[in-house]
Amino acid sequence: MNLNRRDLLKAAAAAGALNVVWPLSAGLSPAQAREAAEALGADYDPAPFTLGVASGDPQPHSVVLWTRLAPEPLAAEQKLPEIVEVHWVVAQDRELRRVVASGTVAASATLGHSVHVPVHGLRPGRHYWYGFRALGKRSRVGRTKTAPTGRVSKVRFAAANCQAFHDGFYAAHRGIARENVDFVMHLGDYIYEHGPVGGDHVRDHNAPEVLTLADYRVRHALYKGDASLREAHAAHPWFLTWDDHEVVNDYSGTGGGAPFMQRRAAAYQAWYEHMPHRDAGNSALPDPEIHRLRRWGDLLELTILDLRSYRSAQNLPDGTILGAQQKEWLGRGLGNAGDAWHCWANSIMLSQLRGRPGGGYMFTDQWDGFLTERKEVLTRVHDAGLEDLVVITGDWHSAFVDDIRPDYDDTSSPVIGTEFTAHSVTSGAYSAEWNKTNGPLMGAANPHLQYFEGNRYGYDIHEVTPKRWSTHMRVIADRRDPVAPVTTLTTFHVDRGTAGAYEDKGTKGSAAQYRRDR
Repeated sequence: MNLNRRDLLKAAAAAGALNVVWPLSAGLSPAQAREAAEALGADYDPAPFTLGVASGDPQPHSVVLWTRLAPEPLAAEQKLPEIVEVHWVVAQDRELRRVVASGTVAASATLGHSVHVPVHGLRPGRHYWYGFRALGKRSRVGRTKTAPTGRVSKVRFAAANCQAFHDGFYAAHRGIARENVDFVMHLGDYIYEHGPVGGDHVRDHNAPEVLTLADYRVRHALYKGDASLREAHAAHPWFLTWDDHEVVNDYSGTGGGAPFMQRRAAAYQAWYEHMPHRDAGNSALPDPEIHRLRRWGDLLELTILDLRSYRSAQNLPDGTILGAQQKEWLGRGLGNAGDAWHCWANSIMLSQLRGRPGGGYMFTDQWDGFLTERKEVLTRVHDAGLEDLVVITGDWHSAFVDDIRPDYDDTSSPVIGTEFTAHSVTSGAYSAEWNKTNGPLMGAANPHLQYFEGNRYGYDIHEVTPKRWSTHMRVIADRRDPVAPVTTLTTFHVDRGTAGAYEDKGTKGSAAQYRRDR
């Protein structure tokens, strides 16, 4: 019988197995923490590149390469010199013989001995391989790809979100690593600030929340201990946004006193230290800039949103989820949008979600807590004549397909796009009983809702051509199994020039807790 990490922890506690504990429990030495992590299925690359390698933010002539030196991955402080020279290389072959770029970069203790190398002078639409060398050791070899220019006939990319380490194994990332995709879009909740949750949703007191830079560094290092996550990073370039658990549940980036702002700064720095993120200015700290527009030739415009850093409190008449500057930037993009598919990478649900007919909104931490701004933004989309809008979303731990309307309370409001909300990688969803009962209630309460499925875990593959957008919902057989097989639950299509999605006839008989046309 397979057990997920939470079950292993519970079983070990009941049996008194002290070597199977939450790895970040107070009082553990780095060696004990690593032993506990390995008992939960973690492992690491050889030192000092224990956390693997990654690439990100691909552009036609440039990508960012990442690694972090962490000989003792679960130590708060690394036993390394203040500055370590790291050599990097990019080549046209996996053996790194046909070198096209190379150099040396300083990994400093100030940034946790992480390195971010913006490599320039590459050719568009090409695969490259890369690696690092430091302290007499070599890293694993990663593969990346630059964005193409001009006419593009197809783009395939994966979207993933919500990967609580304590809730299961990353078989979904194992699947992503093996997919033939151009890039990965991570939609947030890369880490969780808390540890296992016991009965009645009470948090384990031996798994304290993270507060300091050292805490967040170790938390990221624990998550990188899943081999499948490192494999997915090494296989493809990633784009990234974040949601709340990278800092703390349901936080507002503009609220809170000095202790919270210090915690947020620590979380943001640790996130930057562990991600292949391109710095948009002279320094990514203390506030990395997440939102950006990226193009994949003439086929796709990818708008990456930051829905945490600039938001106000929820449920205010003049509340904002985007912040004034990001909203202005998004509006300018609507006015300058090209003739392409327009994809918004959105960490929390855009569409309205009432729990039952006549009931209130289920969660106002999502766009439902910012009604005026949502209507304003979507009205601007409509008025600008923007076509072929697809929004991809995380956070919910369940799959939804929604029509996007400027006014969700007006059923005559035009459909202007489609939102696909993906299953989580591992993070716990509602029970099968809850889904069975509430799926039809949500469908009845939200006429724009086409589809809901909450019993599975996985990721989405988006396949885009000039004529059609197809979203394949990939699901794993069991999040308790690190090598669980991946299958396609169902597929939805959006035809170019026609707003609204429809389910593929070949997968329409798959299990779901709600379908609008049934």
